[in-house]
Amino acid sequence: MSKSARTRKILKYFLIILSILSLVYYFGFAYPFRGAPFNSQRHGNPPLTPAWALECWLWEDDENTAARVDTLLEGYARNDVPVRTVILDSPWTMRYNDFEIDTLLYPKPKAWFKKIQDHGYRVVMWMTTMVNSKSQDTRVRQSEPWYNSAKEKGYLAANGDQIKWWKGKGGFIDYTNPEAVKWWRGLQQTVFDYGIDGWKLDGTATMFYTKLGPIPLFYKMSHEGLMTTRNYMDHYYRDEYFYGLTRNPEFATMSRAIDRWYHPEGFAPIDASPVNWVGDQKHSWESTGKITDEDRRNKDIAMDGIDGIELAIQNILTSAKLGYNIIGSDVAGFSGNIIPPRLYIRWAEFSAFCGLFLNGGHGERALWKRTPQELEIIRKFSWLHTEMVPYMYTYVVRAHEGGTRLQNPIDGKYHYMFGENLLVAPIYKDELRKKITLPKGKWRYFFNDKEVIKGPASFEREFPLDEYPVYIREGAIIPFDIKREYTGIGDRNSAGYLTLLIYPDGKNDFTVYHPDKSGKTSVSVQDDPDKISITLGDVHKPHILRINMSAKPTRVILDNSALLDAVNYKFDRLHNKLIIKTETYTAGRYSIFK
Repeated sequence: MSKSARTRKILKYFLIILSILSLVYYFGFAYPFRGAPFNSQRHGNPPLTPAWALECWLWEDDENTAARVDTLLEGYARNDVPVRTVILDSPWTMRYNDFEIDTLLYPKPKAWFKKIQDHGYRVVMWMTTMVNSKSQDTRVRQSEPWYNSAKEKGYLAANGDQIKWWKGKGGFIDYTNPEAVKWWRGLQQTVFDYGIDGWKLDGTATMFYTKLGPIPLFYKMSHEGLMTTRNYMDHYYRDEYFYGLTRNPEFATMSRAIDRWYHPEGFAPIDASPVNWVGDQKHSWESTGKITDEDRRNKDIAMDGIDGIELAIQNILTSAKLGYNIIGSDVAGFSGNIIPPRLYIRWAEFSAFCGLFLNGGHGERALWKRTPQELEIIRKFSWLHTEMVPYMYTYVVRAHEGGTRLQNPIDGKYHYMFGENLLVAPIYKDELRKKITLPKGKWRYFFNDKEVIKGPASFEREFPLDEYPVYIREGAIIPFDIKREYTGIGDRNSAGYLTLLIYPDGKNDFTVYHPDKSGKTSVSVQDDPDKISITLGDVHKPHILRINMSAKPTRVILDNSALLDAVNYKFDRLHNKLIIKTETYTAGRYSIFK
């Protein structure tokens, strides 16, 4: 072998070793030991996600104007489709991350923000870590003087080392420099004064690395010295979230969990991840594995256009395994022009049983302009998700205290438990038939719960477009906040009452943590041969009990007083439900005689 060949070979192996060492340095540990105690980004439990963030989110990425937001919110309200939060995605600034609202896109912002907030909506705004010298689609495209000023003052990491990213070119704000952070917070203050409720933290922090030729070295210099990519990511997500809480006690950030195989540890640290999304999928079903000509003509096709609802499901479940709690994806996908109607329906149904219901991206989001079937079914499942907030919020509190998290993968193709009482088997193909795998125990189909299915069991069945593969564990106690009739669980007269779905089977308990932060209500159910005993403890709430029973009871007693048939309770023979509606009570002890 010649001397030059040996030199090339040595250089090749040197670069390989350097790349491996850089990856180890980036992760802060050897990959096989992911999750070890020294894995700093995994420390801590999920934070207390505010209840508003568990309701339905809406956004669009085709026009990005106040007029378009107004049109969508007015249309959703007119068609009685629930929305709590709107995202203002990019571009909304004059140049990226100057936090100065472009008044051509959002005229009279102070009055506009107040108007939508007065209607009960929450506002979350997109941002990243970048200080740009060039921005590709903002009103100010060239901003070298702004960038140079930040660089000269030492506000940027690595002496202002610039990278090209998907929204232009710029350097990284240095979170370890107190003067840089003071400047950054000063820029943000205007929108904080408008009363914003959160940031959508996009993923530029993953690009915080230095290149040696083609080899990425996962560190840069900061004000405090050498900093890994992982540490910079942790600064970004933690610093923006915790500072936001000082401006608004119900502040939330939406950040990435898992959506790339090469970020197996997740984007945001779990203790600073109140809300997580995975993206950016295109409007499709199963992954195709290649980009098509149609993809090239579509909008913002990410990750080579290979991903659809199947990858969203995979990434959500991978995120859940890592310990993220409130997770979701863009309903119907983010990328592309045309959303297939059945895909929109099935993705909305899946999202109803995720912690985050995120309806937005490219494509027509005005449901009243789409098919009547889409409007009707998506409205039904949007309300189902909204009315499950007491159930989801309970697992927010539990996870924060180190207990059970909301979504937990189990055996079965993409099957998972949603809380401890609901099993979900997501649909990822444009087919009505679906194979279901139920574990040991007794189960009921959520949308027709009269029949008991004994597990373990594996079977196929059809699911019409207005239903979804969800099964209830026998013995379940599930809290709802019913406000509408669309789901069949109650109606508008249920508003203001805590609705409890109860499936008696032996002895079971459930503690409801109330989204209004009033405390908790413990629920205990004992099913005996002659009667069902139910006790509600702790915080008293007006409530409706919907108790699964095969026959009408002979007597119903609350706190030693007999309740009156057709006055205090009724029996729904069609659905095998005893329905008790109680405004006030003393001890909260029910005896229901069979």
